[in-house]
Amino acid sequence: METIQSNIVNIFDNTIYFGELVINQGRIFQIKRLGESRPDTPFLVPGFVDAHVHIESSMLTPSQFGRLAVTHGTIATVSDPHEIANVLGVEGVKYMIEDGKRIPFKFCFGAPSCVPATTFETAGAIIDSQGINELLQLSDVGYLAEMMNFPGAIHGDEEVLKKIDFAERYNKPVDGHAPGLRGEEAVKYFQRNITTDHECFEYEEAKEKLELGVKILIREGSAAKNFDDLIPLAGSYANQMMFCSDDKHPDDLVAGHINKLVSRAVKGGLNVFKALRMASLNPVRHYNLDMGLVREGEPADFVLVNNLEDFQVVSTYIDGVKVAEKGISLLPNLESPVINNFKAQKIKPQDLIVRMPEGTTNIKVIKALNGQLVTRSFVHLPIMVNRIVEIDDTLDILKLVVYNRYENKPPAVAFIQGFGLTEGAIASSVAHDSHNIIAVGVDDVAIADAINLVIRENGGVSAVSNQKMGVLPLPIAGLMSNKDAYQVAEDYTQIDKFSKEVLGSRLKSPFMSLSFMALLVIPSLKLSDQGLFDGNTFSFTDMFEYPETTLKKEI
Repeated sequence: METIQSNIVNIFDNTIYFGELVINQGRIFQIKRLGESRPDTPFLVPGFVDAHVHIESSMLTPSQFGRLAVTHGTIATVSDPHEIANVLGVEGVKYMIEDGKRIPFKFCFGAPSCVPATTFETAGAIIDSQGINELLQLSDVGYLAEMMNFPGAIHGDEEVLKKIDFAERYNKPVDGHAPGLRGEEAVKYFQRNITTDHECFEYEEAKEKLELGVKILIREGSAAKNFDDLIPLAGSYANQMMFCSDDKHPDDLVAGHINKLVSRAVKGGLNVFKALRMASLNPVRHYNLDMGLVREGEPADFVLVNNLEDFQVVSTYIDGVKVAEKGISLLPNLESPVINNFKAQKIKPQDLIVRMPEGTTNIKVIKALNGQLVTRSFVHLPIMVNRIVEIDDTLDILKLVVYNRYENKPPAVAFIQGFGLTEGAIASSVAHDSHNIIAVGVDDVAIADAINLVIRENGGVSAVSNQKMGVLPLPIAGLMSNKDAYQVAEDYTQIDKFSKEVLGSRLKSPFMSLSFMALLVIPSLKLSDQGLFDGNTFSFTDMFEYPETTLKKEI
């Protein structure tokens, strides 16, 4: 038996006292109360849970992700593997499960409900309702992952309803994904036994859904940041709320995880017990996670933190075993096997030329927003030379390209404002949700060079300036590295820094933001490998406008 003395935080009766934990065979055998809490002694709290994350977005395998996460007190994730599923289907989901089993970290994987996410893009695989049935029968699959096809759910699409029915058959929860959905349509959507939403970006939207009984996840990832807008609701609705990152790049994961959100919440005035329940109890109960919450008889899963404001992690325990101490991971550094689906051929600058059709004068331009997945758009009178539409970097109107990685097809090209590049280009094979190659840049040569670097490595993120170019290879499905997590984080930090300091991007996370410019299920204007897409009407839209259109009119 092992004993640990510390201040013990009980999130069930809202007490804090100095006590002793007795651990036997990975479980808490006994908790002894020894006296009043001691301010100079670490506090023992339940381990933290990321209630919704796509591990692939960290560019790390599950075994490497967990190796970093435990240093911040995270011991479990509710993980939707739909990124790799869009590339490799059921095989990709099983790859993530098996890789996660190599370490003691507690992964709860979902069955990706929308592969492909839409029929308006080219993915590498399809998971139909029978594939969902197969996955949900696995003990390692704990839920039906985010139902992004909210029109299908609302209007009773047969295949969507079959997937939800299978989840109900196996008594597994269904995650939601309904950005901006309000009123009667929201009621219809959540009546389909869909129980969560992590896509709220406004206070009133989240409050309306909470009042419907929906469980709202406060998301703070590398691109989408909704904490400040939604945390005020936690005072009244903490029992219905959780914390998540959704998508988190490796450098951000090195810096912190759910512990940072708990700290921000408490420092902002939220009751510490409510914050801790949002980070542990609520996801554990909702997803039926096999994780202890510092009670006798349960798995010895807990974290020692310096105090109940900063939540700096002293050590992390999973099943009674110390897995991290003072910022150092004690989990093994494992290299994972490579699987992929990558058939793209090299591209030429002339493939990216855009010609203005006769009778048109204006173009629709995507407007990227810093820290948001949603976009705006406007109509613009472009510079043209011999009817060829030119990039106008003086107005930050750059060229955006999505290039099919699975078939030999011409690239889709559009124009975008908000990235702020003053030279060169960046490209990535991480492009939600189908993960075709996506690039943005100030000239066709640089864009082609950036895309070809990604193709050379069968996946990766790249950056090209007038004088230099570099790439971070992602050979596993074009999404993840098979290298050491800390090295991947350092390499990503360097290429991210290059995109800002050399290429001039003003975005907090240029590569993460770029990856969402192909995410058609998030309004308003996005680009797939098949063309420009209006997320509000859920249909393709012509990039070109006719003379009667009002210039620079907001859409």
